[in-house]
Amino acid sequence: MFKFEELRVYQKAIRFSETIYSLTKDWPSLYRYNLTNQLQRAALSISLNIAEGSSRGKKDFQHFLSIARGSCYECIPLITLAERLKILSPKNKELLY
Repeated sequence: MFKFEELRVYQKAIRFSETIYSLTKDWPSLYRYNLTNQLQRAALSISLNIAEGSSRGKKDFQHFLSIARGSCYECIPLITLAERLKILSPKNKELLY
């Protein structure tokens, strides 16, 4: 096991990505290459930046954590739009928040 895998934030990021992929797998194909793909990539980017940053020095790791936080924030308008387009339920929106 790599050290970053022990981090709770990393474990939560993996669960978040898993939930995003699960909830978006049946979204209409109309949204597949824009909204769906963008949300999946943003969610996955969180754990990827945590993992990559953990291999660097402390200052670089902090930078990668900042990027991971930015990816998390990027998910917010995508989730909001998905709910407004009625492809994500209010319950699932709340779950993701």
